[in-house]
Amino acid sequence: MSQQVERKETGDAESVTCSFQDISVSSSVSGSDNSVSSNVSNASEAKESAKSSSSHMSFDPNEASFRSFCPSKPHKGNDLRWEAIQCVKAKDGDFGLGLGHFRLLKKLGCGDIGSVYLAELRGMGCLFAIKVMDKGMLAGRKKLLRAQTEREILGLLDHPFLPTLYSHFETDKFSCLLMEFCSGGDLHTLRQRQPGKHFTEQAARFYASEVLLALEYLHMMGVVYRDLKPENVLVREDGHIMLSDFDLSLRCCVSPTLVHSCSEPSCNISSYCIEPACIGPSCKLPVCVQPSCLQPSCFKPRFLNSKKPKVKIDKPSLVSSDSRPVLIAEPTTARSMSFVGTHEYLAPEIIRGDGHGSAVDWWTFGIFLYELMLGRTPFKGSGNRETLFNVVGQPLKFPEGSNISFAAKDLIRGLLVKDPQKRLGFKRGATEIKQHPFFENVNWALIRSTCPPEIPKPVDLSSLHPTCKSSLAANDKAATDSDRTSGPFLDFEFF
Repeated sequence: MSQQVERKETGDAESVTCSFQDISVSSSVSGSDNSVSSNVSNASEAKESAKSSSSHMSFDPNEASFRSFCPSKPHKGNDLRWEAIQCVKAKDGDFGLGLGHFRLLKKLGCGDIGSVYLAELRGMGCLFAIKVMDKGMLAGRKKLLRAQTEREILGLLDHPFLPTLYSHFETDKFSCLLMEFCSGGDLHTLRQRQPGKHFTEQAARFYASEVLLALEYLHMMGVVYRDLKPENVLVREDGHIMLSDFDLSLRCCVSPTLVHSCSEPSCNISSYCIEPACIGPSCKLPVCVQPSCLQPSCFKPRFLNSKKPKVKIDKPSLVSSDSRPVLIAEPTTARSMSFVGTHEYLAPEIIRGDGHGSAVDWWTFGIFLYELMLGRTPFKGSGNRETLFNVVGQPLKFPEGSNISFAAKDLIRGLLVKDPQKRLGFKRGATEIKQHPFFENVNWALIRSTCPPEIPKPVDLSSLHPTCKSSLAANDKAATDSDRTSGPFLDFEFF
């Protein structure tokens, strides 16, 4: 396994002390959490989460219970894992689903509030990822609210690029989340296997497009993610991505709106200029909109392109791109004072303590793009303190000789504006970002049909031989002794 870049953490975000022995991870890493989370912020975050949960536009106390009774979610309606889970629940009746129904094959990661394991449903052959959280530890470290918020968010999600929560169950000691397993590992590990330890621009565009759609959906649901980084972007068996880890997310109010017209000057610009002169340090705006830049040679929406002689933009017969209805689903009123995230990905407003909203996700999206294409984050210093100083005080720079396109640089500059109110995506969210020339050739409606840059190899269960087992005695009433000793699995005390 390639050596990974270490991302330090401070505050109370130390890794959870696990009672299970570590097993080396060879392919997928899920649930790792190298995040900053201040002790001081726990109380304020609790108040914010409780307040936003009570007023969230899409959350109803009855909805959670309704979801739990649904046999599946629309985009996963043909998933055999749903049928397997329902079959077990129907068979065991009132006893329900529990850890005894699973063989734990491998430890995938250990995060701030729990550990994630690759598990096989006994007798069904279905693979899942189980996040196991020690309830005593959560209570002792005052993390119960974070765990509850993550479970509520996962229960709301129904999107191709976000996790599916198949079930949630508890024992006297543990709280468990049953989710889908991504066999392709994470983008951080995958990036380090690339030539030069960075993706091609085409590959980066593919992954960034799917992440952007996932963030758009989260914002529409009133969720500010706050912890985007390659380690949290997992790769499914078909090569498409899944955003993971929601224990640092903020729930808030949002009112999705379908806008038919826009009177703001910035919205009337039908083309972007990404010429080299427009993306230099002298250009302070997210996208250069100087009059000299708005020329026919600049990028225009695809439907304006034609083999016929060029037509002036202001011709009456030509339809403006802004005349089409646009969905605006940005929680612009979200506000938090918490100090959460990963050092290299922290937005300036979080570091300064100014309070932050949904714009922090667009800052992290810019850092994410930079790292995918250049192999490093832009403000990384020799230590965490220097990194934070760089984020707040140093200008964005691109390495000399980098061969990424002008469009990519322009998009990253727009996302990494230190003033959140001038940041690309602040007002119109993902709708604004998707219109950037960097994504010009992306067919958003058919993105799931796009061929991924890399397809993971199928999981070979015969190769999953644990290097060690826990010596704790098991008291599993749901499995026979023959079940417990057949095949490689981890064993730990959970009753």
